[in-house]
Amino acid sequence: MRTTSIIKSLFVLLFCIANANAQQILTIEEALKTALENNYEIKIAANNLEVNKTNNAIGNAGMLPTLTANLVDNNNIQNLSQTRLDGTENSLNNAKNNSLNYGVSLGWTIFDGMSMFAKREQLQELQKLGESQLKLNILTKIADVYATYFDLVQQQQQLAALDSTLVISNQRLALAQNRFSIGKASKLEVLNAQVDLNTDKVTLLKQKELFLNTKILLNQILARNTKTDFKVNAVFTVDSNLKLAELNELAQKQNPQLQAQIINKRVAELQLKQVKASRYPTVRLTTGYNFSETESSLGFVTQSSSRGFNYGFNASLNLFDGFAQHRNEKIANLAIENAKIQIEQQNLNLETQLATAYQTYLTNLELIELEKTNQTIAKQNLSITLDKFHIGTITTLEFRTAQLNFVNATVRYTNAQYQAKLSEIALKELAGNISF
Repeated sequence: MRTTSIIKSLFVLLFCIANANAQQILTIEEALKTALENNYEIKIAANNLEVNKTNNAIGNAGMLPTLTANLVDNNNIQNLSQTRLDGTENSLNNAKNNSLNYGVSLGWTIFDGMSMFAKREQLQELQKLGESQLKLNILTKIADVYATYFDLVQQQQQLAALDSTLVISNQRLALAQNRFSIGKASKLEVLNAQVDLNTDKVTLLKQKELFLNTKILLNQILARNTKTDFKVNAVFTVDSNLKLAELNELAQKQNPQLQAQIINKRVAELQLKQVKASRYPTVRLTTGYNFSETESSLGFVTQSSSRGFNYGFNASLNLFDGFAQHRNEKIANLAIENAKIQIEQQNLNLETQLATAYQTYLTNLELIELEKTNQTIAKQNLSITLDKFHIGTITTLEFRTAQLNFVNATVRYTNAQYQAKLSEIALKELAGNISF
């Protein structure tokens, strides 16, 4: 193979290898869509949110009346003996006494110290908490998909580089064998070329194993068949315009963990309202319509029936409960205090994580430019070295060094891009602003 053909194989293959097979191309948008539709954690969080929505009802807060149907049927068979005031005695064996009562009753608590309204607000806040938890699961899973997907991107680029260097190593071995056959090179040169070729094959084999295992991991995250084969778009797109002040502002509004702590504080405050409601009387209206029928085999009245409407109300007020009210209010206040502390703690953690992640992000952006320059230099050096190697003006050791420098520079460049992408993902996840 001519030198120009080798160079073409080396550089063109780096960018075109992904299109050289018929595997399905999985875009990042398709991966995210599949994860949101299939992922188990997201499905569980969505179901939990549905539970909270179902519980968020005025009836669950105790604002609606209760309507109950009642039916009581009692039957007795007894041996009876009666002595009346006038001295008359009556007795009857196996006497039957039957009573049947049925009807409907309605009860409605019209005042409970405003506890029902606090409970209603609490149910609404719990629904918001479920929404926040679902958002957290979605953001976490989107971040996982991004990280794993772009891990595959960097590995695919590294595979391309290793494939290219394998082409060069094969050409080097063929050239060494030709030189040996015409007496211009020693057997040692052939053996060195063979050892380096085998080393490149081992490196490529290990990289392929890592690549395949990462594909299995991504399939698991997408909750689909782990044997599903695919290729990824071998292109990195890193957002280099993130600003720390903007991220901090977004995090205060959108970070789901911080929002969850704020909601928990509100839930604790509403719990205190419900506890304090016990200091006030509870008033409940009652009404109903009942039917009653009785039969007796012995007595002054052997049969009777009644039907009618009843109504009334009851009121209760706790006067003393062994200081339980005082204890419950104290515990509720401590829960609110803890919620405030947790918000402060979460704010500090969020600021710290954003600051450190942003510094890493800036460093990784600089590394991308530096490693890109290094790769360009290594590419030029390898091209020149390859020409010199073909005309025999450099040693095999110098050629191997140039070859490894190019591979290492490519690996570092793709890794710098990947690390910058991870930093971008981490920042957007903390700001609650990952989108696709």
